[in-house]
Amino acid sequence: MTVHVVLFRPRTDLAEDEREGLFEAMRAAAREIATVRGFRIGRHLDPAPQYKLGGFPSFPWVAVLEFDDVAGLQAYLTHPLHRELGVRFNAAADAALIYDYTITDSLV
Repeated sequence: MTVHVVLFRPRTDLAEDEREGLFEAMRAAAREIATVRGFRIGRHLDPAPQYKLGGFPSFPWVAVLEFDDVAGLQAYLTHPLHRELGVRFNAAADAALIYDYTITDSLV
């Protein structure tokens, strides 16, 4: 499985309707792009757990998308709905970290 992880912080001046529009665009892309196998969006715990390391920037939101393989991820990334989402995301985000992982059943 391939996982696309997006940690992000919306702009502080982002209006509530703009934020909801961004989240709906994420849900629509996940729903309409056939290679997406799973989609979750969430907010970090508040207050933060005691084990959280300090000194790092905060990314209060996470989106996690699952694909069968890297080809599925690439199909998602090049899809017109994802391109539209990217424009909206870049306009709405103050900062983001985006990573892709191959997930296996073992640590090897």
